[in-house]
Amino acid sequence: MEEKKTPKKPLIFYYFVVMMVLMLFNALVFPYLMRGRITEVDYGTFLSQVDSGNVSRVEVEESQIAFIAKNEEGKDAVYITGRMDDPGLVDRLHKKGGIIFSEVIPKQNSPLLNFLLTWILPVVFFVLLGQLLMRFMQKRMGGMNAMQFGKSNAKVYVQAQTGKTFDDVAGEDEAKEALKEIVDFLHNPQKYADIGASMPKGALLVGPPGTGKTLLAQAVAGEAKVPFFSISGSEFVEMFVGMGAAKVRDLFKQAQEKAPCIVFIDEIDTIGKKRDTGMPGGNDEREQTLNQLLTEMDGFDGKKGVVILAATNRPDSLDPALLRPGRFDRRVPVELPDLKGREAILRVHARKVKTEEGIDYNAIARATSGASGAELANIVNEAALRAVKLGRSLVSQNDLEESVEVVIAGYQRKGAVISQKEKKIIAYHEIGHALVAARQTESAPVHKITIVPRTSGALGYTMQVDEGERVLMTREEAFNKIATLTGGRAAEELVFGSFTSGASNDIEQATKMARSMVTRYGMSREFDMMALETVQNQYLGGDTSLTCAAGTAEKIDEEVLSLIREAHDKARRILQENEQKLHELADYLLGKETITGEEFMEILNRPQ
Repeated sequence: MEEKKTPKKPLIFYYFVVMMVLMLFNALVFPYLMRGRITEVDYGTFLSQVDSGNVSRVEVEESQIAFIAKNEEGKDAVYITGRMDDPGLVDRLHKKGGIIFSEVIPKQNSPLLNFLLTWILPVVFFVLLGQLLMRFMQKRMGGMNAMQFGKSNAKVYVQAQTGKTFDDVAGEDEAKEALKEIVDFLHNPQKYADIGASMPKGALLVGPPGTGKTLLAQAVAGEAKVPFFSISGSEFVEMFVGMGAAKVRDLFKQAQEKAPCIVFIDEIDTIGKKRDTGMPGGNDEREQTLNQLLTEMDGFDGKKGVVILAATNRPDSLDPALLRPGRFDRRVPVELPDLKGREAILRVHARKVKTEEGIDYNAIARATSGASGAELANIVNEAALRAVKLGRSLVSQNDLEESVEVVIAGYQRKGAVISQKEKKIIAYHEIGHALVAARQTESAPVHKITIVPRTSGALGYTMQVDEGERVLMTREEAFNKIATLTGGRAAEELVFGSFTSGASNDIEQATKMARSMVTRYGMSREFDMMALETVQNQYLGGDTSLTCAAGTAEKIDEEVLSLIREAHDKARRILQENEQKLHELADYLLGKETITGEEFMEILNRPQ
């Protein structure tokens, strides 16, 4: 059924325009048109005309006298003059004879008309004026209406409107399996009731940004074919205390009326944060909203078919009362996809674009370790944009590989001016990374080396791609990663006898890896398996905080420095042993600017 299109302007607007036009005509146009037919004369002229017998009709009004007299052409014309205090005028007109004269009788309005004009019309005018002002204020305040306080802004979807199913979701098989059970319950509740089982009232989707939590909720809506209420946690946050709680009540009231249905609350951490412990500066509105949400989840019967889905990437900040059994008692992890999942996601998004035959999605998936579903979708889209830019109608393997680099490091800075000396330093720096990586065991193979600057600020980079997916990391692998990161600086020291600021990002990553080995992975000699650091907001950057004494923190720094120095020495030794290959590979890279891992390994393994 088509929705009726609302007019762009309210009807009263057009009424107002018509009224203004009529008033302007009445005040300006009509008097101007009448002015040409009526001639104004003085009172003496009027008396002269009466005495001369030219006047045939006279009408005396309250402030003027209108009369008809012969003009110079002998035709009747209308004249007006001001009324004077002349008691003998009537006798003069009567004696003259043949003149019709009278005084205009003022019209008396009916009592009903007087009542309408005096009372009803002003009231209607001010009511309409107030409505116009209210609408203007609502637009300025973002559409807030006092009559809408306490009403939820949840959008209701059905399958035809979301257009998403589980076929559109890839790489999250475990999450889909958990949600399919909820969809089955909504379709066949009696099957569960016969055995005495009851479905969870709430399911919490937890994972990093971009992994598809909202997409999964939309797919549930498409599969369930039941009303689907979608609302963001921020929409419960109001300026007035109690309004958020009222919105929660209204949302659950609507949901119970339309059961079976699904209620999806996105970013629930907005209202579900841990409540304050009596400290000043608490948020009364947010806490009341959370309390109302907890009460409503306890108050409805899960057998009616009302299922609450919520999504967050900050589960550690949620109130424990929200996560207990009977509320959000099912936690559905929506993690970053593995190798197989990334390949499946790439294939799903590649269906929307035209591609060449024989695309190796596995190679792209291996090059995008740690990428989320949203980033993979962006990679496919960037590849399609590149194909159009180059005048091709199909996306090629090269487009996808280049789009991976665009998402990771940004676009190529083709206009960047870099001196030959600096370009040579960058080439040795990148070959230093690649050479150290290639001469170590337990290290990912080199996939690509480039010294083309990128918009992210990188002057060049060395890309390593694992042959398969790795879940665990040994101490040797972690240490070798640090050695590879120090390889660029080691090459600069060996060849030029000095070093530049180009290793700033390498230093940051190497320090982070070494610190994690000491504080979290238990890979240090000094502290064995002692936990010295905790991770906060694991899905939003994974910031850490030390959980040790100040003296221990000083020893941690010493251990981290020892690891980095040891790795740096190892990288320096590898480059010294392969110095001739270092020069040969750097010269080759300077000439081509970008080389593949196969080219690199061919030169490296070539007999000297």
